Amino acid sequence: MLASENGLHPLAVALRRMGLVGDQEIPQLTALSGGVSSLILLAKTARGLLCVKQALPRLKVAQEWYAPVERNEAEVAWLRVAAQITADSVPRILGEDAQTHSFAMEFLAPAAYPVWKEQLRTGVIEPQTARMVAQRLAAIHRASAQRPDLAERFANDDTFHALRLDPYFIATACVHADCAAALQQLVETTAGTRLALVHGDISPKNILIGPRGPVFLDAECAWYGDPAFDLAFCLTHLLLKCVWHPGHSVRYLDCFAAFAGSYVERVSWEPAPMLQARAVALLAGMLLARIDGKSPVEYIPDERDREVVRRFARARLMAPPGQLQAVGRDWVSTWKQEWEGRR
Repeated sequence: MLASENGLHPLAVALRRMGLVGDQEIPQLTALSGGVSSLILLAKTARGLLCVKQALPRLKVAQEWYAPVERNEAEVAWLRVAAQITADSVPRILGEDAQTHSFAMEFLAPAAYPVWKEQLRTGVIEPQTARMVAQRLAAIHRASAQRPDLAERFANDDTFHALRLDPYFIATACVHADCAAALQQLVETTAGTRLALVHGDISPKNILIGPRGPVFLDAECAWYGDPAFDLAFCLTHLLLKCVWHPGHSVRYLDCFAAFAGSYVERVSWEPAPMLQARAVALLAGMLLARIDGKSPVEYIPDERDREVVRRFARARLMAPPGQLQAVGRDWVSTWKQEWEGRR
């Protein structure tokens, strides 16, 4: 059990303020593994298990990376809007505490709600799952598009810059000076595009595959902006998984194609080719950023692999192809040549 110096953890006190535990109740708190930006605890209470999340001012990465703790409020707001659009796509919010920048939500047991990243790691790789994730994501984008009320409510430009544009693209531009102009253009285009409600961290590690479909977590980057960012973010992970487990590459790429196709065919708030063009450029920038930005993926340690990703990303950042499916085909060709050359 976690405890503070006075014997009661601050988040236990927060749970009391939320009305989720009694005045004399001391919940059992256990740290859960999670991302780099928050403290996440499992709370065992008289009413049952629940999850508590608190935003951290400094993210748990090697480089210095700070972000406003108020992002916690944006995450809760995103989850509530998403619940109105498709109720099964997010966990239920149980309470909030402004003093600790924390909130409580229902605990979804791993046995019934496995993490998509873990499924992908262990070979449970289903294109239909990718389609369902894309469908729910597109539904949230479509329902929130052209909504001035949401644009005002989620005008979280500073937080999105601190959590996404700066650590991904600006930091990477410092490493790749010859790509700096293209990366800066990505920043400007993304920052200036305000079309729909963006999650900002659509990664397989933040998606549970539940009995009623995918469930999205970790929306602390929530922002009213460019939906192409969410699309490119998830597709980046599906490509990089091919480097993680080359033996599953064919199925990862099937998921890439299913996700891209399912999402693009549901774009109704703007011409689909326009969104796809931005997504292709973002995908190239994100691939490079996940190698040399402030948040590199942990599962590509081999420098030979990292260099292949760099070359692939740099070439498409400087001259983006027109369609996402073309990126997938190029990826197949690139890695086929690379792995055959190592034999």
